[in-house]
Amino acid sequence: MGKNVRVKTWEEFKALATEKKPKSIVYIIAQSIPASNLTGLKLILPVEETQYIFTDCAKGNKLRKTGIPVHTDKKGNRFIEDADVKSFLMAQLQREDLQIFSYWTI
Repeated sequence: MGKNVRVKTWEEFKALATEKKPKSIVYIIAQSIPASNLTGLKLILPVEETQYIFTDCAKGNKLRKTGIPVHTDKKGNRFIEDADVKSFLMAQLQREDLQIFSYWTI
């Protein structure tokens, strides 16, 4: 059975992703109820028997640690765009071969 390791900073997660060179990263966009209160992001780096997990949450109009934008719809619900997560990861990790999946699409 594998283990889960919580990663506290984006810099540490980025260093692990660079060092371990995973084939993919999985992300989960989480919203609380009501969605106007909390929007969060969980990144999962699956490597051998370990999953490195990094979480980020909203502060204002962006996520605290990564700066990924948080959008608000006409009803005041806050959300994160899949495209913003993917473009952030591609820009930060600079790997053309990296596959990025939403947890809900695998």
